[in-house]
This record gives sequence, structure tokens and C-alpha cells, in this order.
Amino acid sequence: MSDSHARILCTITDHPIDMQVLTEFVADPAAGAMATFVGMTRNTNEGRQVVRLEYECYPGMAEKEMGKIAEQVLTRWPVQKIAMMHRLGRVDIGEASVAIAVSSGHRHAAFEACHYAINQLKETVPIWKKELYEGGELWIGSQTGTAGAFQRVQEENRA
Repeated sequence: MSDSHARILCTITDHPIDMQVLTEFVADPAAGAMATFVGMTRNTNEGRQVVRLEYECYPGMAEKEMGKIAEQVLTRWPVQKIAMMHRLGRVDIGEASVAIAVSSGHRHAAFEACHYAINQLKETVPIWKKELYEGGELWIGSQTGTAGAFQRVQEENRA
């Protein structure tokens, strides 16, 4: 195992995200800072009531792409360790769908690396997100190749 692999944890999971796993992994005696990001399901989007999110991917492919991002982080910033976790399946309102933890000697590098990692993950990792709304659903994100289109699940009653 190379040195960089001992400094990277990238995981796709069907279970709720456990931030303690990520923060314990990145903890390091040389780190004076740890930055974390948690992306959660919110209850509204573009004026619609969100019921829940659902995520799909090919885990091996997604973890490989997450690993590439982590390698980029290690070469661009003086980071001790980085951990990324993304959840699949149903993610209810208030639950975490993605989390990142980065440790470094100083806060500036930790913040920048964490910000870069989530932006790259959202842009490049092949994970597909479906938002389910009251009355419809929508596949969204750059991975879908389109901005998506709202689809009616039930026809509205016409009196």
C-alpha cells in the first residue's frame, strides 16, 4: 500500500453516514485543523416540497473516482488525510447523503481541500440523484447529462 493510500478513505455505503468513522480516520498528531462537510437532504427545492432523495451508482466506479479526487487533494494542499463517504438508496429529510473530512497542519488548507473535494465529487463522480417531490420526481445533477425535468407521478384531479 502506498503512502497516499494510507491517507485516503473513500466509501460508498447503503447505511447512514457515520461522521465519527471519517473524523477518526483523518485524525493525525500532525494535524492542527480538521474541516468537514456534510450534505443533507433539505425539505424544499425550487419551490417544491421534497419528500426524500434516492441515490444510485456503481460503487466500485464511484469509489475509484472519489479516490482520484482524494489524490488530487493530497498533491494540491499540505493535507494529512482525507475521507469521503456517499450514501446510496433512500435518504430522508435531515439525513446526510455525503460527507467529507480533511485534516491538515492549518485550517486554510483544510477548508480549501474540503471545498475542492465536494465540488469535484458533485461534478465528476457518477452518482445519480433523484429528488422525490409532492406530486413528482426529478433526476438531477451534472452526472445525468441534463438539468432534469419534473415528472408528474399522479395526475391532478380536474373538477
